[in-house]
Amino acid sequence: PTYFESEQQIPGPLTGQKVEHLPPDVAALYDEARRDCSNGCFTSATLVLRKILMHLAVDKGAKPGLKFEQYVDHLGANGFVPPDGKPWVDRIRSKGNEANHEITIVNEQDADDVLVFTEMLLRFVYEMPGRLKPVTP
Repeated sequence: PTYFESEQQIPGPLTGQKVEHLPPDVAALYDEARRDCSNGCFTSATLVLRKILMHLAVDKGAKPGLKFEQYVDHLGANGFVPPDGKPWVDRIRSKGNEANHEITIVNEQDADDVLVFTEMLLRFVYEMPGRLKPVTP
């Protein structure tokens, strides 16, 4: 069900855009973050978006159980961060770290930035290569 409180729709329309060709665990986390943002849960969305970096790194060859910094380094060192995309990953990492390790509340603008940067990273790593694969009938 949907209801309105003053001018606010609850739950809100889904934030962000669908990304194709994601592995199931990454898709589940990305959708969770989108729902969190839609419902004003910006801190939890940012934590989930940070977690996506770990899942992405392991899916792309990093060993499970590494430190978070090692996952981020793996993505950069192995070509999974687009040219000029390091600031995107740094923003996802830094905002996620703030939400995880500091007494802070993430605001809507910061969560939206992290969502957009994560979406673009997922498009670069999964959606664009997935579009090149031939479709079998």
